[in-house]
Amino acid sequence: MPTINQLPVLSTISSGDQLPVYSPNNGDARRTSIGSLLTFFQQSFASPTLSVNLFVPGSGFNITVPTPVSNDQWMLLQPAGTLATGTITLPLNTGVPDGTTVLITTTQEITSLTIALNGATAIYGGVTSLAAGTATAIRFYQPTNSWYQIIANTVYAAGIQTFLATPSSANLRAAMTDETGTGLLVFATSPTLITPILGVPTSGTLTNCTGLPIATGVSGLAANVATFLATPSSANLAAALTDETGTGAAVFANTPTLVTPVIGAATGTSLSTTGNQVITGTGKQGYAVGAGGGVLQATSKATAVTLNKSCGQITMNAAALGASTTVTFTMTNSTVESGDIIVINHISGGTLGSYTFNASCGVGTADINVRNVSLGSLSDAVILRFAVIKVVDT
Repeated sequence: MPTINQLPVLSTISSGDQLPVYSPNNGDARRTSIGSLLTFFQQSFASPTLSVNLFVPGSGFNITVPTPVSNDQWMLLQPAGTLATGTITLPLNTGVPDGTTVLITTTQEITSLTIALNGATAIYGGVTSLAAGTATAIRFYQPTNSWYQIIANTVYAAGIQTFLATPSSANLRAAMTDETGTGLLVFATSPTLITPILGVPTSGTLTNCTGLPIATGVSGLAANVATFLATPSSANLAAALTDETGTGAAVFANTPTLVTPVIGAATGTSLSTTGNQVITGTGKQGYAVGAGGGVLQATSKATAVTLNKSCGQITMNAAALGASTTVTFTMTNSTVESGDIIVINHISGGTLGSYTFNASCGVGTADINVRNVSLGSLSDAVILRFAVIKVVDT
């Protein structure tokens, strides 16, 4: 066998060229190609620039980044659907070259993602979930034995990416978690809402609202009040009231005509009737307490008195009045009008029947005549009671 320096020179090497190799496992010399030798060196001593790994995990998966580690390691996750949990275990820290980058991306949402350090001290900025179509990239820094996030896509909640791609009302509603109702979005300042259910609003102005049903739209109404508001008749008002008197039509005029009303103990300033005033039972017609008064005549039986009352009592002077003699005194009284009649009765003082009385009325005054019809002079303090009665001649 020639020595190596005796072999011809090969100026160009191809992957199929052969080299002699001693194999300790086989105990003899064998041959291998240049291409096989290169593959061995790449796998055993050199880190490839990029390694791509595709996984189709199920729920609760635990995937370890392959070793040896490439400078850039892509972990492509393509699950069948949304996954509740999953774990990515990083390569052992002692076998990770400085600057190694691991990219994790997923085609489906991973709700809870755990990145296991596998000997590293920490991970800074690591994500805990991934939305569908998002990714995160972390890089190893050997001096701190830690991983650092260098890029991370925004983690969207469920439905957000669909809305961003197709921003319809339905897609926004699907992404929301606390919406009320369904339908289309409203952005107008004066929208028209068809049969909305408002719930219990705390405030609002309903100035221009119409169509509110009284029977079902207003709460807190007493019995029959809604019926009266919808049909405001006298009968419906009487049905709604709880303390009314009588029945019939409501009265709002200031000069109403009431037919046979039962008034009870009525009070007022005047009463005009065109028919009879009839008293039944033991009732009386006259002046009430406070309408009358009393006056004492001084000096003589001709001395004038003043009493501005519609009824009252006059105590005459006890001066002598001769037999068959008439005396006249004036009573000033603002309640008296011309043509009125004053009814006078001898109540006490002297002998009843010994005197006669009459009065002539003017405006605010009356002349009262007292005549002694006995056969002798009388010196009585005659007590008279009078009542003024209104009389007209037309």
